[in-house]
Amino acid sequence: MPLTKTNNTMPSNNIDESKHYQYGIKSTLAQCWAISGAWFLQIELGAQVMISTIVIGALENNASKDSNEFLRMTSEEASWFASLLYLFTPVGNILSLFLLDRFGHKKCMIMTNIPGIVAQMMLYFAENIDMLYVSSILMALNLGFSNAPSLAYAGEVCEPKLRGALISALNIFYYGGSIILTMVYSITMQWRLTVLLTTVFPILTIALSLTTPDSPVWLLAKGKHSKAHRNLSRLRGKVSYEKCENEFQEMVRYNSPSKNDDPNRKEDIVSGLPLLPYLVSILHKFEAPVNVEWTISFSMALSVVGSLMAVFLIRKLGKRFLTLFTLSICSILYITIGLIGVYWKNAEPITSWIVLVLFLTTIFISSVGITPISWTLVTEIFPAKSRNILCSISTCLCFIITFFMTKYYPDLSLLLEFYNVFTTIGIVGLFGCVYFYFCLPETENKTLQEISEFFK
Repeated sequence: MPLTKTNNTMPSNNIDESKHYQYGIKSTLAQCWAISGAWFLQIELGAQVMISTIVIGALENNASKDSNEFLRMTSEEASWFASLLYLFTPVGNILSLFLLDRFGHKKCMIMTNIPGIVAQMMLYFAENIDMLYVSSILMALNLGFSNAPSLAYAGEVCEPKLRGALISALNIFYYGGSIILTMVYSITMQWRLTVLLTTVFPILTIALSLTTPDSPVWLLAKGKHSKAHRNLSRLRGKVSYEKCENEFQEMVRYNSPSKNDDPNRKEDIVSGLPLLPYLVSILHKFEAPVNVEWTISFSMALSVVGSLMAVFLIRKLGKRFLTLFTLSICSILYITIGLIGVYWKNAEPITSWIVLVLFLTTIFISSVGITPISWTLVTEIFPAKSRNILCSISTCLCFIITFFMTKYYPDLSLLLEFYNVFTTIGIVGLFGCVYFYFCLPETENKTLQEISEFFK
């Protein structure tokens, strides 16, 4: 039902750039340095999510172009390999629940790299399909465990006017990891070597995370007020305690117990995530005369460009407008792809190019708005005392839905026929637009305390 407030109001679209705290360029650089570990973690995750794409593309139905490759994979095995990455992600979310409050976001971001490194080494030495399954499960644990600490940390260390932009930049690094993996594979055409080379990312993530401070919000929750104030000063460019006193006191109030917290829940929105493992087969079905491997790399490059645009557009246009605009456009384009594929079969060469361009456009548009904003909202709308739990629950639900969509996409494609799947996704997206129109407030340039007050 629509969210209405009588006592607490937060404007839907007005973004006041002059509000709140006035720091300098040193503060911006300090915050960029603080979340650099989270950024590089996204490179690692972006690469790992795309691993199933290149492995399935290489092994399914004897499709490998490497004469030395001995592994083969059936369509059923491919669906399990792809979907296990999302089936066990909630397990990682649950594990993070037990460790976040005790060890904090920083230490958890360091620990999450361990199963990722083990998984990639297992992939390199894989001798059978079972080893591929185990490696997919380990990557799922890595993916699930990393979401809550990295998102919560980024949301807590950034000042209000920079939070949306800096958290949106997570997507730039995420897609950067995907494009690096796909480009390396396009050059080497050896999926094992590609996977081995990308193990450098978790190592760099650990090194960077060791240099960053703990979140002041987490330290306050642990009763470490002096260290929290000191870390906030470092995160704002080593300003004096007096200069960051107002922000610190607001953090103290934000951590105070409240009986009226009624946070909005994160809704899973239309994205291309469940289709990623099947990009090779999808591009083949479009039948456009393009190199599939390089087209996938190009699609990831479009996502990087879109994510860069999101960093600037979120501050100018706000999250609410970008969400509604990009979700509606993507939904319409998905429906258009479906209708063209079903009803315009006579002009096949033209049709192939049109649906390919439209599909690549949805990848670009979604990276400008709905994809980065959905994760940014998770860092903002939950109250301090339940942030870790609710972030984990939100990401858990997201990946459970993604598992079913990924596992049963081949069956759905056979049941509805290939192009009708796009029409169905587009219709779901339009329903999502209606929901967000009534239920999504503007959170850009609002402090965490202001957002928490709105949802009371």
